[in-house]
Amino acid sequence: MIFAKDTKIYIKTGYTDMRKQINGLAEIAQTAMPEGPLSGAYLVFCGKTRHVIKILYWDATGFCLWQKRLEADSFPWPAIDEAPGELTRMQLKMVLRGINVFAEHKHLQYTKVA
Repeated sequence: MIFAKDTKIYIKTGYTDMRKQINGLAEIAQTAMPEGPLSGAYLVFCGKTRHVIKILYWDATGFCLWQKRLEADSFPWPAIDEAPGELTRMQLKMVLRGINVFAEHKHLQYTKVA
């Protein structure tokens, strides 16, 4: 998938019914995206099983819907209040590869240096 450098990428946290197609997802985008679904920004959705991610965007002539389904394992995905509303291109690429960008690294606590 090609991501333009200046395109904003929003994430719909929580889980979305993956039976929804362009029209249903565009309705969700109406409230989930600050700029609205016709802005050209991408909105990323994930289903409850976390096997499917869909990306909805407007390309000046109509809506486009991109989908990736994993045959094994699952995508990292935040609960409703665990993630920012916006992702960078690099973060989205990492999510699509299965890297969890939503969780902090575990804080290490040591009592001795050596």
